[in-house]
Amino acid sequence: MQNMGTGARIPVIDMKGLEGKNEKLMEAWVGVLYDMAAPGALLITSFISLVPLLNKGRSYQKYSKAIHELGMDMGRKLLKGLGLSGDLFDGWPCQLRINKYNYTPEYVGSTGAILHTDPGFLTILQDDEIIGGLEAVHKDTGEYIPVDPMLGSLVVNLGDLAEIWSNGRLWSVKHRVQCYEGTIRVSIALFVLGPKDGALEPPDELVDSEHPRLYNSMNFEDYRMLRITTRSPTGAIEILRIKS
Repeated sequence: MQNMGTGARIPVIDMKGLEGKNEKLMEAWVGVLYDMAAPGALLITSFISLVPLLNKGRSYQKYSKAIHELGMDMGRKLLKGLGLSGDLFDGWPCQLRINKYNYTPEYVGSTGAILHTDPGFLTILQDDEIIGGLEAVHKDTGEYIPVDPMLGSLVVNLGDLAEIWSNGRLWSVKHRVQCYEGTIRVSIALFVLGPKDGALEPPDELVDSEHPRLYNSMNFEDYRMLRITTRSPTGAIEILRIKS
C-alpha cells in the first residue's frame, strides 16, 4: 500500500505468480499514484528516466493527467452506452504503472505476465509499439488472440469490478504477456480501481427479472485481498457469484 499523504491509501495491483525465472522477466513500478478524490496529488518516484516519453517530471505529470482525464471520459461514455448518466469514476483512486519485461533470447516462448484478469474496473494500456506479446483469451473459444502492436493506439481492458458492477453485461478479459522477442519490452498502464469508500454493486437499472443479480457486492481492497488469499488471478469473481 502506498500512502498519498492525503489520507488516501491506494493498493498496488496484484500480479502474483511470477515465480522462478518469471521474476527476472518482469519488473513493475508504481510510478504515479493518482487519487481522483485529491486532484493534483501525484507521487513521482525515481525511475522516470526508464521511458524516454516520461524522462522529465513535467512530462510525467502531463501524461498522467491526460490519461486520467481519458479514463474519466470513458466512464461517462460507458454510462451513456448503458442508458445511464453521471460520472462513473468520480472520486475513484487510480494507479499508473510502468512494466518492464527484461526479455533476452533465452526467454523467447516464456511467460512474462501470467494469465490473469485485472481486479479493478478499467485499464488503459499504452503497450510497447514495437515488441508484441500481449494475448487475450477469446470469450467463446478460449483460444489466445495476439493483440499486435499498433502505433499511436491504446488498449482498453475491463476488469472484474466492471463485470460485477454491470451485472454481467461487461466481461472481464483474461490476458497474459508472452516473450516473442529477446529484447526489453515496456508498457504503461492506468488502472481505474474502484470506489474509494463502500462496496461496488450494480445500479438498479441493470437488475430486473430478466437480469437477476449475479454477484455479491465487495469493495476493491477486499476483492484484491480475496484474489491473493485464494490465489485466484482469473477466477476469484466466481466466489462472489450468487447461487441461484
